[in-house]
Amino acid sequence: MSNSHSHHEHRASLTRSAAFASISVAVLLVGLKIWATWRSDSSAMLGSLADSSLDLVASLATLFAVWFAAQPADEEHRFGHGKAEALAAMFQVVLIAVSAFGIAINAIQRLVAGDRVAAVNEGIAVSVIAIIATLGLLAWQRYVIARTKSVAIGADHVHYQSDLLLNLAVIAALVLDRVAGVAGADPLFGLGIALWLAWGAWRASSDAIDHLMDREWPDEKRERFLEVVAKHPELRGVHDLRTRTSGMHDFVQFHASVDGTMTVAEAHRVMDEIEEQLEQEFPGAEVLIHPDPEGLVDELGVGAEELLPDLANKDSK
Repeated sequence: MSNSHSHHEHRASLTRSAAFASISVAVLLVGLKIWATWRSDSSAMLGSLADSSLDLVASLATLFAVWFAAQPADEEHRFGHGKAEALAAMFQVVLIAVSAFGIAINAIQRLVAGDRVAAVNEGIAVSVIAIIATLGLLAWQRYVIARTKSVAIGADHVHYQSDLLLNLAVIAALVLDRVAGVAGADPLFGLGIALWLAWGAWRASSDAIDHLMDREWPDEKRERFLEVVAKHPELRGVHDLRTRTSGMHDFVQFHASVDGTMTVAEAHRVMDEIEEQLEQEFPGAEVLIHPDPEGLVDELGVGAEELLPDLANKDSK
């Protein structure tokens, strides 16, 4: 139990650090882009400013979500608060979609009116700074996501990935419009940015929806789970395996088939040993096992021993 608690504390600390990092970057970029938008009067830069402003709001929501999701289970939330991360991710998706719509409207209006940008150097300088800061943030977010699988940080990561292309697009728009004299380049790039943000919102929503709908683990993860379970020599089979993820927490339940002549105490010992094996491979996962006597057939006519024969035989060789 202490190892599980320590594991969750470490994950919570990492997600909070990623949230604070994104807030810091967003504050820096919003300030710079307000100045650059005022100086350049660029539609693309305005779109970039709107995106960074929403980044700040979304990052604040993410910080609250990862803090709340890390709170231990209580009497009213027996499975913890992990879904707060998915809710924060969906909040980000809504913000991104609203931002994309506003940028698209502004770009279309400027395209019809034939407006041109007023300055270039300021916009390019701010965009370069934004790219450097975003690259550093993305590197840290990738590190955190690899170790925590946080859906909220993952949504934030998708958002900031789009910022790289967005800032490159701003530079291209400013150069083409003002230096190369390509009429309409700036609003067209602004419209392209809006479409890219809308696509990013669609992608970011998928993981959040999977968490909210308690989607099963990916096949590879489920297979690895069964491989670990099958290592116990006294296990005869597994059925009715159910898995889900809520925030940083994994939940698993299944029926395990054991020798029908075992006493309750002996069967309990086997379950404890299986849980210990699983803790090594899936630290922090909450596992619920229901022991069944070997040969029992469930209401669907499926025998518990039918799900592990290949894995069990492979492990015994």
